[in-house]
Amino acid sequence: MLSAHQRHLVQSTVPLLEAGGEQLITHFYGLLLAEHPEVRVLFNQTHQVSGDQPRALANGVLMYARHIDRLDALGPLVGQIVAKHVSLQILPEHYPLVGGCLLRAIREVLGETVADAAMLEAWAAAYQQLADLLIGAEEQQYAANAAVPGGWRGARWFKVARKVRESEEICSFYLQPEDGQAVPGYLPGQYIGLKLNLDGEEVRRNYSLSTAPNGREYRISVKREPSGRASAHLHDRVREGDRLELFPAAGAFVLRDSGKPLVLISAGVGITPTLSMLEAALPSGRPIHFIHCARHGGVHAFGPTVQALADQHPQLRQYVCYSEPRTGDAPDASGFLSRALLADWLPEDPDLEAYFLGPKAFMVQVKQHLAALSVPQQQSHYEFFGPASALEG
Repeated sequence: MLSAHQRHLVQSTVPLLEAGGEQLITHFYGLLLAEHPEVRVLFNQTHQVSGDQPRALANGVLMYARHIDRLDALGPLVGQIVAKHVSLQILPEHYPLVGGCLLRAIREVLGETVADAAMLEAWAAAYQQLADLLIGAEEQQYAANAAVPGGWRGARWFKVARKVRESEEICSFYLQPEDGQAVPGYLPGQYIGLKLNLDGEEVRRNYSLSTAPNGREYRISVKREPSGRASAHLHDRVREGDRLELFPAAGAFVLRDSGKPLVLISAGVGITPTLSMLEAALPSGRPIHFIHCARHGGVHAFGPTVQALADQHPQLRQYVCYSEPRTGDAPDASGFLSRALLADWLPEDPDLEAYFLGPKAFMVQVKQHLAALSVPQQQSHYEFFGPASALEG
């Protein structure tokens, strides 16, 4: 239990974290991965190199320190962390390794003058408080995943029933349980964890589930990333009939119950969770505006699928914008998704529920556009790997 003095000490580091949090966390990662290579599998090395992962963790540490005396003020952050941890199978035994390296990083980066014995003791107590909170919440989710019909804990073998090319960059994988048992449901917008063996090295990745739950199989739709080892492996080496190890579905970016008009806005492979949301929402009869942006028709996945749904459901409207259309492409608009264009495609009444996902620059613009068009902030939903402030533009 943190004392009032310890809470004060932790909060006193907030200005230092605001100024140098990324440096501290980068140093922390260096210690952790060098001394405990067994946890490397839990981290996406591409996100390490790009700085996305250090920035996201630095933001989490800062928010925790800032609200150490009112953890409820963290809002959805804890749920997002728990979902990510569950998807990667973070376990209680991982926490002491992280805690030890974090305390060392605090001492080595902030220096012994600032990070004296009392400060380190305060941060140790604060870390243990957070670890206990997360471990408890994650265990509840692990137990819940195992308790549902067809549920499981840890990894489960699935076979690739079908592999379908959706565009020049995206392939879908239809995954059915090898044991022939039931497939648990999930919330539209969630993702599954995938455990891969790449040339003798274990790698774990998350991929959005790109269709509504059906109780028979899962579908993930994977974009080949230029430097993505996992995506290249799935595209080039995984065939129909192969086996893959899956972790149960997780994720906090999910479709919420509402009768308001639904707007789904995506760019590139960000379309995958919105497809799941779309299929789940159609039976409700609520108006749906599906807006997708891509470079050109060659990389536009699922266009005919969404159009077929629009033909069957008059409440669904599809809009397409290509930034670099090819000859023969026929999008509804060319260029980037401007505020004026979005205004034309949204329902007249801004009292709607909007979900958007795509590259960071795209999300910055969409977030600004929705706010300028008077869509209530609490009805503008997105998922982003990093501090929310990074989307302020």
